[in-house]
Amino acid sequence: MNKEQFWELIAAARDRAITPHESEAVAREATSLLAARPVEEIIAAEKVLWDLMVESYTNPLWAAAYIANGGCSDDGFDYFRGWLIAQGRDVFKRAVANPDALAELPIVQAAATDGDDLEGEDMLVIAWNAHITATGDQLPAGGPTIRYPQLDPTWAFDFDDSDEMARRLPRLAALYLQ
Repeated sequence: MNKEQFWELIAAARDRAITPHESEAVAREATSLLAARPVEEIIAAEKVLWDLMVESYTNPLWAAAYIANGGCSDDGFDYFRGWLIAQGRDVFKRAVANPDALAELPIVQAAATDGDDLEGEDMLVIAWNAHITATGDQLPAGGPTIRYPQLDPTWAFDFDDSDEMARRLPRLAALYLQ
């Protein structure tokens, strides 16, 4: 499974999900669809997933997650990026390129109004769960190696600084930091 096929899987899962705005529903459907594929594809999907996690490991996106979720630990940033993957390729690419663009999404606007966190922990284990469903066994040892890039030092400021956050992510700050 390559990145294109992975995104097709996520699109199909979103199409099948009764509530495609909920990452748990997308994860459930993605797991089901993936479990029906050859084992080699399930294992390859794990690598693609973590390649996307590496691609989205940026300070600006972390700052966006911090604003949207009222704080964001290392694990919280992983769960936020799982949520982002569940939103599909277009949303993912746009948010990685410009995290402030998340403010335009109705789901983000609703989460801001309702006080909901943007988290998708279940997305991070779709290959794991699919492999167990398909084979009865855990994914083989020696899975993908994750090497996160260095974070941009120009974003090394206190994310609790609401003035700086508003300067760098004005649309998200307008939604969440009122």
